[in-house]
Amino acid sequence: MKQAAEASRSPEARLDEAVGLAEAIELDVVDAQIIGLAQPRPATLLGQGVIERLKEQIAARHIDVTVIDATLTPVQQRNLERAWNCKVIDRTGLILEIFGARARTKEGTLQVELAALNYQRSRLVRSWTHLERQRGGFGFMGGPGETQIEADRRMIDERIVRLKKDLASVRRTRQLHRESRKRVPYPVVALVGYTNAGKSTLFNALTESEVVSRDQLFATLDPTMRSLKLPSGKDIILSDTVGFVSDLPHELVDAFHATLEEVVEADVLVHVRDARHPDSEAQKEDVLKVLIGLGLEERLDEIVIEVLNKADLLDPQQRIAFMNRAQRSNRKVVLVSAMTGEGCTELLTALDEVLSAQRRELTVTVAWSDGATLSWIYQHGEVLDRQDSDENVELRVRLDPADAARLERRRIHS
Repeated sequence: MKQAAEASRSPEARLDEAVGLAEAIELDVVDAQIIGLAQPRPATLLGQGVIERLKEQIAARHIDVTVIDATLTPVQQRNLERAWNCKVIDRTGLILEIFGARARTKEGTLQVELAALNYQRSRLVRSWTHLERQRGGFGFMGGPGETQIEADRRMIDERIVRLKKDLASVRRTRQLHRESRKRVPYPVVALVGYTNAGKSTLFNALTESEVVSRDQLFATLDPTMRSLKLPSGKDIILSDTVGFVSDLPHELVDAFHATLEEVVEADVLVHVRDARHPDSEAQKEDVLKVLIGLGLEERLDEIVIEVLNKADLLDPQQRIAFMNRAQRSNRKVVLVSAMTGEGCTELLTALDEVLSAQRRELTVTVAWSDGATLSWIYQHGEVLDRQDSDENVELRVRLDPADAARLERRRIHS
């Protein structure tokens, strides 16, 4: 396995992650190396001396697959496969393989297939360019190579069109589900974070569920939701989402837009971080870049709670250092161990506080005859003042934004 350098994190941490990605699809990693790259070669990415050295190692160990932790052009991939006489995949192809192996829901499998086809389509076109020389005459008639590639492209394009239609239907269904949830007084809280930060373990600890939780990159791909009661007695919906990763293939960012919509629609985001990871800060920046890319930049300080997970693995000095940094942040920060349960009560209290801070204060007049609405307001809001008259009740009440909208709909339809 080869490693391309990235400025935001150490080469060693990047190599460890690449090994983890390979092992996530059950590849037996027999060797992993960091290779310095002064100047990328257009034809092969790596220099000829490095290629020859690795060729000997690959042949001696009978290696079947070599993973380059970088983005390869189709020409670079093809040339390396010829030089090493083995299958070569880049970071994008590796992540696509993982997603293809893990997706379980209809939406997840559709999204992965769409991403894979878009990736394959670009490679199909360029990998056949050597056959274009077979064309004769003025180029009006294609040779056998061109005929094959055009047929393959047409098949892929037709499948992409069908997948996009199917995904549009799935998204409409998801929108209906979201509209249905808006009629229920449950705010949505989404767990986000770098892959393998412990989101699913925390999800299970908070909801007493049994979502798949493994020490493995991308163990969770399909979103899962459960109801959860906060210390105030308020019910919320907790959503466990796919983990982020640096250099996420743009094909997957586009294909998983519907999944990421759950994050955009959430009332609160719980950013779960692996506090023990040596590149925890770099991972945090990767997650924030994705959230900002989703258009959430202006809301981050209001809706994000930062969870420093795996606190049970920190020594006292590390705990102090993390909490000192947390005090300088504009966001709420909670130290948690999803494995032992430490900090979970504090996290639920923080969720209550953030949701309460989002509440709107408004004055509502309710007729005495509308006892159901009056009861609903007392159940879901915080009544600050009340003035009774012969015909109605005037309330000054504080409500969550979603509940305020639901109250308005109740009054329209009453």
